[in-house]
Amino acid sequence: MKKAIIFDMDGLMIDSERVTYEEYCRKLEQLEYHFDENMYRRCLGKNKQSVYQVFIDHYGEDFPITEVWNDVHVSLDHRLQQSVPLKTGIFELLTFLKENGYKTIVATSSSRARANMILQAANIGHYFDDTICGDEVRNGKPNPEIFLTACEKLGITPEEALVLEDSEAGITAAHAGNIDVICVPDMKYPEEEFASKTLKIVDSLLDVIEHLK
Repeated sequence: MKKAIIFDMDGLMIDSERVTYEEYCRKLEQLEYHFDENMYRRCLGKNKQSVYQVFIDHYGEDFPITEVWNDVHVSLDHRLQQSVPLKTGIFELLTFLKENGYKTIVATSSSRARANMILQAANIGHYFDDTICGDEVRNGKPNPEIFLTACEKLGITPEEALVLEDSEAGITAAHAGNIDVICVPDMKYPEEEFASKTLKIVDSLLDVIEHLK
């Protein structure tokens, strides 16, 4: 029986991937580099260092990745402070989980400062029992460390947890930690290699409620 639900943040609860993509497009156009959704999808679910590597591998060692990362994320966070776009069903799911006694935790690749800012701006932080962030673990997704740490923080076993993820890296991390995972895809539907590692793939967070009933 599942006792706890582990939530990814970006792309799962927060409809931030499209906004982030728009900011990368803006910055890369300024620098006269070609950038498209296929390139962006390669970055989804990865931590900062892994994203850096995606850009360097694609554009070369001289690519100004630090400038791009800083500019994009300053602009992105400014937009999110003004308005946080939430995914369909997030309030209904969080309310259902509280009413039915599930423990809840956010496990995000984002930094502690960024996660706190977004959760507060979105007015959903109070729904969660705890959070674990990317700058608080040694190994980012697709390593399972962040999800296994989330289980430890909640005092549950991996078998008692269910991860909700949108990215292939997150799916891989949950599977590697022997934790069941439901995927709610955002901009990228998982390839079969990753889809096969999920409990199921659903259209929205509302479908998670039906699964748990």
